Amino acid sequence: MSQPELADALERTASVFRADAHKARVTLRSDSALQAGFHSRARMRGHEISIDEPKGIGGTDLGASPVELVLAALGSCQEITYRAFATALGIPLVGVAVSVEGDIDFRGFFAIDETVRPGFGALRVTVNLTTSASQAQVDALVAAVNRHCPVLDMLSTPVPSHFETRVVAP
Repeated sequence: MSQPELADALERTASVFRADAHKARVTLRSDSALQAGFHSRARMRGHEISIDEPKGIGGTDLGASPVELVLAALGSCQEITYRAFATALGIPLVGVAVSVEGDIDFRGFFAIDETVRPGFGALRVTVNLTTSASQAQVDALVAAVNRHCPVLDMLSTPVPSHFETRVVAP
């Protein structure tokens, strides 16, 4: 999609949401099922992905692990948000690439040390922008992206979660 077409699509969508806030509220869904060992298959809309753990911790390495998918989700969400806001703000953006690293101590997951959290202890994100924009424009873009990136928001602020467990007879 060309830059003008993307700008038009973003503006059309935003105008619909401005006119009717209810249309902006959606429920997204993922359904997954364990296949064998640690291998799982997840479906979202018409897409399906394999998720697994590395062989070194008991998986079969048929896909990225759930925690690796979090890193990919953050990086790709940042890229998409950079493109959307650069387009909306009229900031020239030739390219954007994001590298995300996360530090995890598996003693938390394996219940070896209850004082160690099972998730990431720290994330490092490097954003590479290819742009002719001024430093002021880049600063405005970075602020807008970090304020509006959905995955960054979910990782930075607790999300209310409700869990229900159902037992199904074999």
